[in-house]
Amino acid sequence: MAVRTAPADNIYATHPEKKVALYFMVLGFIALSIGVIFGPFQIFNYAGIDLYPALEPLFKSYYQGLTLHGVLNAIVFTQLFIQGSLLYLQARDSNLRPQMPVAWAAWWIALIGLALAAWPLLTNDATVLYTFYPPLQGHWAFYVGAALIIVSSLVSVYLSVEMWVRWKRQNPGKPTPLVTFMITATWMMWGLAAMGLVVETVFFLIPWSLGLIKGVDPLIARSLFWWSGHPIVYFWLLPAYVSWYGLLPKQAGGKLVSDSLARMAFLGFLAFSTPVGFHHQFADPGISAFWKGVHTVLTMMVAVPSLMTAFTIAASLELAGRSKGGKGALGWIRKLPWNNPSVVAQLLGAIAFIFGGAGGIVNASFTLDYVVHNTTWIPGHFHLPVATASTLTFFGIAFWLIPHITHKPLAAPRTALAGVWWWFTGMMFMAFGMHMMGLQGVPRRAHISAMNAAHDGIYASSAFYMVFNAVAGVLLTVAATMLFYVLFATLLSRRRLTPDQVPEIPFAEAIAGPVDKDGNVKSGIKVMDRLFFWWGFAVVLVLIVYMPTLVQLFMHMVPAPGMRLW
Repeated sequence: MAVRTAPADNIYATHPEKKVALYFMVLGFIALSIGVIFGPFQIFNYAGIDLYPALEPLFKSYYQGLTLHGVLNAIVFTQLFIQGSLLYLQARDSNLRPQMPVAWAAWWIALIGLALAAWPLLTNDATVLYTFYPPLQGHWAFYVGAALIIVSSLVSVYLSVEMWVRWKRQNPGKPTPLVTFMITATWMMWGLAAMGLVVETVFFLIPWSLGLIKGVDPLIARSLFWWSGHPIVYFWLLPAYVSWYGLLPKQAGGKLVSDSLARMAFLGFLAFSTPVGFHHQFADPGISAFWKGVHTVLTMMVAVPSLMTAFTIAASLELAGRSKGGKGALGWIRKLPWNNPSVVAQLLGAIAFIFGGAGGIVNASFTLDYVVHNTTWIPGHFHLPVATASTLTFFGIAFWLIPHITHKPLAAPRTALAGVWWWFTGMMFMAFGMHMMGLQGVPRRAHISAMNAAHDGIYASSAFYMVFNAVAGVLLTVAATMLFYVLFATLLSRRRLTPDQVPEIPFAEAIAGPVDKDGNVKSGIKVMDRLFFWWGFAVVLVLIVYMPTLVQLFMHMVPAPGMRLW
């Protein structure tokens, strides 16, 4: 590849949103690189190997490592990457410049929040796990930092919706571009979903940690957390869907089969992602079985847009493979660009999500959940949609987006490709081991490798599955090393691509687009384009399924004093 080492021109001059997008993504990857350090310690624990004593006295316990791992990976990395990548993609898709002072304000708020939250996390003063359930109590700085990170995400909600409204005003009668539509729907969904965490942190956790109130009702806190806690999974997944629908078909050499199906899927997520939280609280008292059942039904509704996505993306990829000469029922698969790490990362992420989605049906089932509740099945499932589908897709996006923004060539593409495969394989080993151990009743969030010999026999039936976790620990450690080497070697490289080598944004064309053959906007597209209406529908639905329970809980609060266990 021809490159130059001379100083680059101002690559941000025409699109200043590039810089803030890059800053968001890099800060997210830095958080991930720290959180991933604790991954091997976590998975080897479930292989019966206790490595945590090697971290003493710097880190005090398994639970401190678990908290850092969950907060930095699942909350911080995902949000920051999403804020950066979606801001840039929407700006380019709609050909508009975001409000740059506001965008930078969002980044600074996130940075300050991360610094505040990291301080007590690193000093073992906020070892409350990533769900921070009361009565476990952390330092006030953790809750204030978490609140600021949420505020930063809400600023991004404003940025996205404002750009969409501005585009609609400038283009009356035209359908919203697909990528812009999907991104705006994603942020609208999160704007509603985040309200649970806003109320919990601002009105309960921060005053409690400052001593302004004596206690917090654990059930109210859990209910408010899961108002946001399940839809946040879709907040992590939908940016991957944006890429799968809007970019991957072109990267694979084809087209998206249907613009309308993509919009319908995102409207389904906008409507049904939030009113589902009680399916995480099947074992909690104080919530009626009726409302738990309603949330179960609505959770199953979210499976519909996921199944639509599976069909649409598979059809688009098949079209790409057959356009390259693929024959027979499965011959098209071989024709996909399996030498492209960006494409492969997304393909493997999508495959992992198939298994994650199937496990999610079990978790959301009123009766089946009791079999796996609070066992290792749960983190085994969680690592499929988040740590595999979303994370691999985010790396896949970064493999072309960072070279596009920085005009630097992707360092070691073969290493990137190998890292993607190692990550996928490691996660599959881990998911299998953790799911099977969960069926044997092994608890999650438990330092089982530190148990004394008298108790070892409790988990003897899981000894075989622990081997899978040990193998996964090795594979994922190697994979993380390769992926972060590629990422940071690219960022720190002094080489520059020539203008004709800079990757273009692979916006996909749809075979069945939003307009008919006469150039008129299809009636269905016009209905779906009314995003404020669909957001209002989602708000009403959330109020219907949450308010009866929350009103009763607020009327009969049972505050509990804080405690610290580790």
